[in-house]
Amino acid sequence: MKQSTLSEVKSAVTPRATLLVIGVVALQLLFVVSYVGALHEPRLKDVAFGVVAPPAAVGQTVQRLDELPGSPLDPRALPDEAAAWKQIENRDIDGALVVRPDGTTDTLLVASGSGRTLAVALDSLTGEVLGGQGRTARVVDVSPASSQDFNGLSSFYLVVGLCVGGYLCASILAISAGARPANPTRAATRLGTMLLVALAGGLGGAIIVGPVLGALPGSVWALWGLGALIVFAVGAATLALQGLFGVIGIGLAILLVVILGNPSAGGAFPAPMLPPFWEAIGPALPPGAGTWAARSITYFDGNSMTSSLLVLSAWAVAGVAVTMLAAVLRQRRAAEPDSPGEAS
Repeated sequence: MKQSTLSEVKSAVTPRATLLVIGVVALQLLFVVSYVGALHEPRLKDVAFGVVAPPAAVGQTVQRLDELPGSPLDPRALPDEAAAWKQIENRDIDGALVVRPDGTTDTLLVASGSGRTLAVALDSLTGEVLGGQGRTARVVDVSPASSQDFNGLSSFYLVVGLCVGGYLCASILAISAGARPANPTRAATRLGTMLLVALAGGLGGAIIVGPVLGALPGSVWALWGLGALIVFAVGAATLALQGLFGVIGIGLAILLVVILGNPSAGGAFPAPMLPPFWEAIGPALPPGAGTWAARSITYFDGNSMTSSLLVLSAWAVAGVAVTMLAAVLRQRRAAEPDSPGEAS
C-alpha cells in the first residue's frame, strides 16, 4: 500500500509540473519585487514644469528651480499664463508657476486629472521653495479630476480590469483544446473570438465607469474604442506568446502586463514620480499606454494620446501576426515526414 502511494506521488510530480510550480513561485516573487520596488518610495524627478515670470526674473527663477536638490523639476520659461494653461491641457507639462510681481502670492497651475498625487507633490515642493522667499502660491487645477474619481485612479483601475480580461480570455481560449494552436484556422477563430470579447468588454467597461458609476466624465464612445483596443491588444499578445512557448507563454503575458506593466503604468503614482526604469518602460506596455490614453480622453479632450494608441495598436498587430505565424509554422512541422524514407 505504501509503495503504491509513493509511486502515485512520483507519477503526479512530473518534471513539467515541477517547472510550472517553480515558475509560479518566481512570478509571485517578481510581483512583490515589482510593486514594492516601483512604488515604495515615490519622488519627483525631472517633472516638466513651466515658469511664467517678468523677463527680469524668469531666468533666475528657472535656474533656481532647475538646481533644486535631486532635480525634481525640469523647468522651462513660458511667455504667459495662457501658454502655461495650453501646455498643461495638451499634456506637454505637468504644472506651472506663475510669478505675480505685484504681490507675495503666486499661482501654481496643476492638473489632478493626471493623478492627484503629482498635483499634491508639486504643491508641497513649490510651497517649500516659495516659503524660503517669504512667498506663497495659490493652487489652480487646470484639469481637475472628477469628485467621484478618487485621486484620479479610476482610469487606471479601468485599464487594469480590461487588461485582466484580455489575458484571462486569451488564456482560456488557448488551453481549452490543447497547449498550442493546432492550425491557422483555430488560431484565426481564437483571434476572432478575442475581437468580439474585446468589443463587449470595452463597451461594458465604458458604461460602468461612465453612466453607471459616474467615475469618469469622458466620452463613452471614445472609452469604448480604447477599451476594445486594450483588451484585444493584450489578448492577441497573450495568444502570440502562448503560440510560441505553450503554457509558459501565459506566464510571460502575466509578467509583461501585471508584473512589469501595472506598477509602471502611472496609476498609483504618475510617471514622473516613478524610478527611472519603471518610468521608461511604462509607456511601451499596454497598462501604461492605456492609462495615459484613458486620462487624455477623460480630462484632456483627447490630447496627446497618439503615441499611446500607436503602442496599443502595435501590440495588437504584432499579436495577430505572431499568433498566425506560429500556427502556420507548427502546421508545417506537423506535416513534415519524420524521415526521408517516409516521404516516398
